[in-house]
Amino acid sequence: MASRTPRPVPAGLLRSPATAAGRRLLGLLDRHLPRIADTARENDRTGRFPTDIFEAFAEDGVLGATAPAELGGLGVDRLHDVALALATVAAVDASTALALHVQFSRGLTLTHDWRHGATATGRALARKLLSGMGEGTSLICGTVKDHHSTVTTLTPDEAGGWVLNGRKTLVTMATVATDFVVHALWRRADGGITLTTPVVSKHTPGVKVLETVAGVGMCASGTVDVLFEDCPVPDEDVIVRGQAGEGTDAALAGQTVSSITMLGIYAGIAGAARDLAVGRYAGHAEPPAAVRTLIAGIETDLFTLRAAVTAALAEADARTTDLTGDQEERGRAMMLPFQCAKATVNQLGPKIVNDSLIAVGGMSYSAAHPLSRLYRDVRAGAFMQPYTHLDAVEFLSAQALGLRRDNDYISVRAGRDGGAR
Repeated sequence: MASRTPRPVPAGLLRSPATAAGRRLLGLLDRHLPRIADTARENDRTGRFPTDIFEAFAEDGVLGATAPAELGGLGVDRLHDVALALATVAAVDASTALALHVQFSRGLTLTHDWRHGATATGRALARKLLSGMGEGTSLICGTVKDHHSTVTTLTPDEAGGWVLNGRKTLVTMATVATDFVVHALWRRADGGITLTTPVVSKHTPGVKVLETVAGVGMCASGTVDVLFEDCPVPDEDVIVRGQAGEGTDAALAGQTVSSITMLGIYAGIAGAARDLAVGRYAGHAEPPAAVRTLIAGIETDLFTLRAAVTAALAEADARTTDLTGDQEERGRAMMLPFQCAKATVNQLGPKIVNDSLIAVGGMSYSAAHPLSRLYRDVRAGAFMQPYTHLDAVEFLSAQALGLRRDNDYISVRAGRDGGAR
């Protein structure tokens, strides 16, 4: 029997970093991959967050990857490179990659706030947080989704500051976070609702991280609920974003930058599943035609998935630094390819993993097999904003048909939930 060596999928699609900073980040991550792989299965089984891995990330600068170089970070600002880094980590453990995405995402958005923020207060706050990231001492996660029992609100106090109350759910990396960027509503005296973003330290009185969420997948990502009870917030730690219900698509640009790189996570999961399926038959007799049919489909689907992700990242990267022109059109032009790619990922990612399970056979349905973890983890993509599957259908169909709607899911939630008391 002739010797055969399985080949990778065609190169050029989410395989090579585009910048020197991206290459440096991948070099740093390569050192940690064996340790991440060694602990992934047990962390998934127990739901333990890989705190030791993140401590190591802090020591060598990974946690400050997307903070600007002038503030001590690596200065990775190309979305393609961030997505590639996440894909590389996700291929060995998606939970670690998801938590790392939260940190990288904050660096990207805070850098924009620091360079282009509308207020001096917002720019100063962003600089402070980015400096902590550059030093490796700050782990910052965003909290968007309210728990079903409450609406998170920010209320002026009598001393010129604010008081934060509410509960956020599905907050990834919360178990080790040093700071929380919170989306909260300010119900003004005139009856209107303003969108605000207070930033609170984990040491702020009234902040409680609740060990409440036991996910089906991404079990070691530190995704739990966070409770805010009468938390004092100084005025300099609050960014006022705008009015609920304005319906401006300009916000879609920031939401794209914040979230599009997570597509790399699911590309990494799909690639890992493909490698397990192909590797199952390496060095063996030629597999049956049914298996070869499955593998041909996996190759085609993975190529399509990576092509869609790469194209969407390229479009977003091209528009990230161009702040001229119609900002609403810019927002739509960034979000549309992102959502087309995300829909492709949400459809083909689970299919690739499922077909890989079938190709490998019954052994892969064991909880001890890595494909079983990939099977659970890949499903998370359809539930992540922007947009969840149902919201994506609304957005994509409205864009195609020219329908006018409020595409800012945060603003929509505020308008829907703002009357709750």
